[in-house]
Amino acid sequence: MLAEALALSAVLFAIGVIGVLTRRNAIIIFMCVELMLNAVNLSFVALSTLYGASGQVFVVFTMTVAAAEAAVGLAIIIAIFRHVKTVNLQNINLLKG
Repeated sequence: MLAEALALSAVLFAIGVIGVLTRRNAIIIFMCVELMLNAVNLSFVALSTLYGASGQVFVVFTMTVAAAEAAVGLAIIIAIFRHVKTVNLQNINLLKG
């Protein structure tokens, strides 16, 4: 059971990393980061069966950070969309005046 959960966590994390590195859409990159955070949560929960409830405590903290990151990230994406009218990161250059 532990090996399968850790393998699934590794696959989910790899899919998230590939998505972050290859996609240009800000919303898809944002979702891939969330997928990576969920993969880490899965590994924490799987390892908590061996090491006690401390893994589940870390999951609560990680979910709190993910919720804050989701709120701030979506606010930034909406602000960029209102300014540039696209969420494609290849076309965005905010340093130009």
